[in-house]
Amino acid sequence: MQVELTSDVLSFTGELNNLTVPDAAQELSRLLKGETVSSIDLGELTMIDSAGVAFLDEVHQELTQDSKQQIFAKVPPPIQAMIDTYSTLDLPLVDEPPKMGFFEQAGDSLLNAYNELVKALTLAAEIFYYSGVALFNRKEQRRGSLAQQAAQLGSEALPIVALLSLIIGFILALQSGVQLKNFGANVFIADLLSITMVREMAPLITAIIVAGRSGSAIASEIATMEVTEEIDALKMMALNPIAYVVVPKFHAITIVMPLLVMFSIIVSILGGAFIAIGMLDIAPNTFFSRAIDIIAIKDLIVTFSKSIWFAWTIVIIGAHYGFQVKGGAEGVGKATTAAVVSSIFAVILFDAVFSLLYL
Repeated sequence: MQVELTSDVLSFTGELNNLTVPDAAQELSRLLKGETVSSIDLGELTMIDSAGVAFLDEVHQELTQDSKQQIFAKVPPPIQAMIDTYSTLDLPLVDEPPKMGFFEQAGDSLLNAYNELVKALTLAAEIFYYSGVALFNRKEQRRGSLAQQAAQLGSEALPIVALLSLIIGFILALQSGVQLKNFGANVFIADLLSITMVREMAPLITAIIVAGRSGSAIASEIATMEVTEEIDALKMMALNPIAYVVVPKFHAITIVMPLLVMFSIIVSILGGAFIAIGMLDIAPNTFFSRAIDIIAIKDLIVTFSKSIWFAWTIVIIGAHYGFQVKGGAEGVGKATTAAVVSSIFAVILFDAVFSLLYL
C-alpha cells in the first residue's frame, strides 16, 4: 500500500484492507501536515475491504465537513461497489435526545413507579381470581403440581429455617437473660422469648428466608419461561399462564408458610431453652409452661395472618418481575435480583404496618 500527495491530489495505490490501514493512516498523518487536499484518487487501488472503506470515510470527514461532497476520483467499479456497500457517510445522523431536567426525571420515575404498581395490582387480582377458580376447577393445572410446589417451597426450606431460628432463639435468650439476671427476673425470659418469636421474629425471619430462597426461584422460573417463549406456547395451547404456572405456587405457599412459621417458633423456643435451663437456672417445666401460657389466641391469629400475607406478597412480586422480564439471560438475572430485593422490602414494610395495627 502506497499513499502519495501530488499537488492537492491524494492517491492510494495497492490494497487497502485491515492489514494495510494502520500503515496508510500513519503515512497519511505525515503527508497532511500543513497540506490541503482537493480530491482523492482511487484509480490505482486494486482491493478494499470494510476496514478500508471505514478508513476512507474517516479521511473524507477529516478533509471536508460535507458528507455528500464527492472528493473520490477515478474509482474503479469494484471499489465503488464496496464503498456503496459499507460506507456510512450517507446514513442520516441520529440526534441525541435532550437530557431531562431534575423535575422531568422525578416525574418520569414517579410515572414509571405508578405504571409498575398498576401492573402488579392487576396481576395480583388475576392471581386471586384464578386461585379461587382453581379450587373448584383444576383442569388447567398439572396433576400433583400442588404437592410438588409444596415440597419445593416448604419442606426443602426446613433446614435453613431451623438453623436460623435456633440461632436467633439462642442469641435472643442469651442477650436478654444477661440483663434480666441482674434484676432477678430470670423467669421472665420465657415470656419475652415466646412473645417476641410468636408476634414478630418468627414470621419476619421465615418470610425473609422464603423471599430469598423461594421468591428468587419463582421469579427466575417465570422469567426463563418468558425468555424462552414457553409462556407464549402455553397461550397457544389455550392454557392461562397464571392459572398453570402461578396458581399452584400460590396455593402451596399459602399452606406451607404458616407451617414454616410454627416450626420456626418451636425451634427458636428450644434454642432459648438451652440458655434458660443451662445458664439461668430455670426449671424446664417452668420455662415451657410460661412460654405456652403467655401465648394468646390473638397472638396466633396475628402470626398466621401475617405469614399468609407475606406468602402472597412474595409470590405476587416474584411473578410480576418474572412476567416483566426483558432481554435474555441478563434480563433473567436482573428480574430475579429485583424480585428478591422488592420482596424483602415489602415484607419488612408490611411487618411494620401489622405491628402498628395489632399493638
